[in-house]
Amino acid sequence: MSEPNPAIPTSTLEHYYPLPEPVGPPPKKRYWLHALLLIATCFTTLIMGARMQYNFDHNQPALSFSDEKVDYFPWSWLRTHPERILGGVPFAATVMLFFLAHELGHYLTCRRYGVYATLPFFIPMPTPIGTMGAVILIRSPIRSRKALFDIAIAGPIAGFVVALVALLVSLGLSKPLPHGAGAGDYELTFPLIFQWAHQLLTWSGLLHGAAAMPLNRVLLHPTAIAAWVGMFATALNLLPGGQLDGGHIAFSISPHAHRFISWLTILILVPMAYYLWVGWWLWAVLLQLSSLRHPQVQDMPRVAGGRVWLAGLALAMLAVTLTPSPFAHTSTIEFVRQMRH
Repeated sequence: MSEPNPAIPTSTLEHYYPLPEPVGPPPKKRYWLHALLLIATCFTTLIMGARMQYNFDHNQPALSFSDEKVDYFPWSWLRTHPERILGGVPFAATVMLFFLAHELGHYLTCRRYGVYATLPFFIPMPTPIGTMGAVILIRSPIRSRKALFDIAIAGPIAGFVVALVALLVSLGLSKPLPHGAGAGDYELTFPLIFQWAHQLLTWSGLLHGAAAMPLNRVLLHPTAIAAWVGMFATALNLLPGGQLDGGHIAFSISPHAHRFISWLTILILVPMAYYLWVGWWLWAVLLQLSSLRHPQVQDMPRVAGGRVWLAGLALAMLAVTLTPSPFAHTSTIEFVRQMRH
């Protein structure tokens, strides 16, 4: 195919570069595997959500797992107290809806551009939230920077909307932290969006009593924990580097700057890992492994017009959802100090 004529206006380039049908035969669909992973993840998030609800009902932080009367992953509830599983529905439904919205944002945009993509693969795991998220796999080439941009940004926007609605609804369900109660095994810190939403609802008079107290004095409802998870996952996906959504957005806007931006992100994460949260080391390594890779896409049509404003929205979403130290007292310095003791 010949090179595009630079004299052709960008608005008419799609007439010269129409979106063809997907390349190759469609991938084999494994609906049974998607369904199995979905059911398993619903189960694990229900179990951990029920544990959070049990803690909340007993005036303990939702992410507290030090109660010896209850197992970390309370399988025994299925046999002795099956009704407690229902307590996990609010958390499980919220966190599953967030990951589903994020991945369907990618999936439906792939369908729009004629790109083969799998349905979401949910990842069940006995983590504190019962899952490691979800992924889709893209099985055919993405043919333009515009298509890459739209596919990359659709997921974070869809997930952010779900997390924001959950946040606004769940803050009013919280109650005061009992006097002398600890912060739990995972002491959360809050991104700007949490603080702004809390202040907005308080000033508007929609939050009263305990819910209107400072966030560090509030016992968060499990649904608010799910909203926090959604905001944190959105920020991680929007990190501008490698194969993350933010990396694809950066590449679609400027392919030549993608490598520089990826390495700059890594260099910023290193001191954050040392001084704020030890987990940034993992993300720095993941970005380093994928920093030199990117999809092969046509240079035209370029990202312009309203998509530039959407790129600014993605940057703003990253700024308000990013928590530099998501868990208190988890910097590399403090981790090493605890290991020595």
